[in-house]
Amino acid sequence: MNTKAEQPRGASAADIGKLVLAVLVLAAGIFAYSWFDNTVPGSVRLAGVLVALVVALAIGAFTGPGRRARNFIAESQFEMRKVVWPTRDETLKTTLVIIAVVIVLSLLLGLIDLILKSVVLDWLLKLGS
Repeated sequence: MNTKAEQPRGASAADIGKLVLAVLVLAAGIFAYSWFDNTVPGSVRLAGVLVALVVALAIGAFTGPGRRARNFIAESQFEMRKVVWPTRDETLKTTLVIIAVVIVLSLLLGLIDLILKSVVLDWLLKLGS
């Protein structure tokens, strides 16, 4: 259980300003990509968009929602280290068992369908005629 005190969820004016700045930086990078369509090589324009994306993410990381996202990612990575992953042999055996169960169940359902079809079409419909 998380023992940290709940932080207020309201966004401050500084956070909103930073998020608006991040969006403007990203929009400027995308605008520059299309503006310099014929004059600058595509790889340079793409690098400019990527730089704008990195700068926008960096600006957004220092806002309240950005800090919460970083904390969430850090806690998720910590929890992922606790997971005991199956070995290759266990995974293979489990997969084979699942395939066998699917085959058996599909044969069983096919047999039930065949029986019901013969009951409905052969017996019940012939009795009605």
